[in-house]
Amino acid sequence: MSLFRSILVADDEPSIRHILTLVLTDRKYEVRAVADGEEALRELAARDYDVLLCDVRMPRKDGLTLLREAQAAHPGLTVVVMSAYGSQEQALEAVSAGAYDYVQKPFKPEEIVFVLRKAEERERLLRENKRLKQSGLPSLPQGHILGSSAPLQAVLRQVARLAPVDTTVLISGESGTGKELIARELHAKSPRAPLPFVAVNCGAIPGGLLESELFGHAKGAFTDARTAKRGLFSEADGGTLFLDEVGELPLPAQVKLLRVLQEGEIRPVGENRVEKVDVRVVAATLRDLGKLVEKGEFREDLYYRLNVVNVRIPPLRERREDVPLLASAFLHRFNRELNREPPVEGLSPEAEALMSAYAWPGNVRELENAMERAVLLADGPHILPANLPERLWAAPTPGPATAGDRGVQQVGSDLSLKRAIRDLEESYIRAALRRTKGNRTRAAEVLDISHRALLYKIKEYGIDPDAEAERG
Repeated sequence: MSLFRSILVADDEPSIRHILTLVLTDRKYEVRAVADGEEALRELAARDYDVLLCDVRMPRKDGLTLLREAQAAHPGLTVVVMSAYGSQEQALEAVSAGAYDYVQKPFKPEEIVFVLRKAEERERLLRENKRLKQSGLPSLPQGHILGSSAPLQAVLRQVARLAPVDTTVLISGESGTGKELIARELHAKSPRAPLPFVAVNCGAIPGGLLESELFGHAKGAFTDARTAKRGLFSEADGGTLFLDEVGELPLPAQVKLLRVLQEGEIRPVGENRVEKVDVRVVAATLRDLGKLVEKGEFREDLYYRLNVVNVRIPPLRERREDVPLLASAFLHRFNRELNREPPVEGLSPEAEALMSAYAWPGNVRELENAMERAVLLADGPHILPANLPERLWAAPTPGPATAGDRGVQQVGSDLSLKRAIRDLEESYIRAALRRTKGNRTRAAEVLDISHRALLYKIKEYGIDPDAEAERG
């Protein structure tokens, strides 16, 4: 996959412009050639280019001046200079000023191609280093998505199968379930991993600006377009573009997106020419796209292009056994970020029971916010129920192991105090057994009940202490 696609050649010799245009076009680059530095600057302002290939000596504006002005206006531009015999000192000066490399005239066409490939490899490494720094995630053998529940493991197996291919994937799930994390996992396990992962929330950008953000625009395309802008599809070229809340796309943008998926081409706003892009699209939605199609709010042909494979992220209430693991991970993270000294060591059994019993309508994002609050408010070494949001106390409390079988109760749907107390008691016992690794004597001490009473309750609720120990 090529990182560089568009090249601007600036040279006052027509023969050089002609041969470079032929050679580079044959190598699948998009090439435009101009005769001097001033024309080159106008072209750079009007369109996005990956590489500027310029002569050191040119009329009106020489290569060194062009280099400095071009890099000031376009910091990400890669510049390669060409120098005739006798101007080698100027070429070295250009490299010192920020050019990637220089090529001495006369040159063979293969020399230019070789330099471009070296520059492309350097850019690939720079982008990968930037991606790793921005992610801030450790390189773990099993990835960075936490959870051992069967529903989540099924999703991760699906991700492992889909990652190596370029199939378009539609991720569905409730808000806060981690759809972007799954998209990043698809990218990280794919051959595109060294190249960009670009995420955009389609619902967060005004409809009038969305096309420009996705596809870019030419200089003067609209009132405030003082310079050309590179779109997110171009930024993601060679990598993955994650379209979150794709159901919010306005219909004109849907038409353009369909063209990208079908033809691999984009047309920046205000441009007459198309650009080739190589991008894997992963989309996500919490809306029912099928119903939007029925209402005429979403194109049916685009829906089928996006929904080649659907990955459904289970809500947290369907994988309650992951709650303690996620809570622990967030606790350690907020200890570090909030500079807790001494750090909070963990959850009290009562707090863990409450968290395991709660339905988490806001999913992992709500759990994350609750843990940040709890770490801030905790006075001792453990998170107590009083440190948790009040809604965890106000909500009905189905037992963690059987909630999935009984279905999720809505607040106010069941006001049986006796049932709520039984469910809470069962949750406490399970949490205590997990905390003590199945040791019944220690669990009875933690719960402040007799050993005989605990054995009776274990039998009454059908709890397997060994199974709870394994979950702990």
